[in-house]
Amino acid sequence: MNIQEELFKLQDLEYKAFHSRLMPTVPEDKVIGVRVPQLRKLAKIFFKDVASKAFLEDLPHKYYEEDNIHAFVVEQIKAFDVALLETEKFLPYIDNWATCDMFLPKVFKLNKEKLLPSIQKWLVSDKTYTIRYGMGVLLKLFLDGDFKPEYLKWVADVKSEEYYIRMMQAWYFATALAKQYDSAIVYLTEHRLDVWTHNKTIQKAIESYRIDKETKTYLRMLKR
Repeated sequence: MNIQEELFKLQDLEYKAFHSRLMPTVPEDKVIGVRVPQLRKLAKIFFKDVASKAFLEDLPHKYYEEDNIHAFVVEQIKAFDVALLETEKFLPYIDNWATCDMFLPKVFKLNKEKLLPSIQKWLVSDKTYTIRYGMGVLLKLFLDGDFKPEYLKWVADVKSEEYYIRMMQAWYFATALAKQYDSAIVYLTEHRLDVWTHNKTIQKAIESYRIDKETKTYLRMLKR
């Protein structure tokens, strides 16, 4: 299967124009214009194709959608060690928030404890989207039954002026306020976050349907 040819068969130029505006870090000529459900469907087929192995080695890819196909192929790998290896090979090539945030190998959910050392490593990377990815995995997998208060500190300890890192920090803490309120609220009351992230966290929490009106009223009082 020639993945570029298959992607251009699915091209939607109106969608390309719309989606490109949402990703200012990606040049428009790198975007083909294929919707995510179509990409996932194509990736499931491509995963079974012998050409997919060579494709995973062929980095960097030319198009944004090729990166997403790469991510969605890795998601289907059933062996944890292989999925982790392929993830770590791919992370340095991610150049936008969309690919970063939609990518999570299914096998990671079954091996959370084994994943933690890698998350800690990602959080101290010099790559913007590797750091963001580590925060995103903590948000998706470790704010419910597997939560530990120390994970909040891992995210809070990341110091960066990069917009897409700080936005993920705020999103993480806003979600933590919804799911682990008692542990998360001290990061606001004790001013453990920088002012921008502190206020953005409150903004996102107030916008959340998972937080009640009374709590939102209190959060408004904590703005700095």
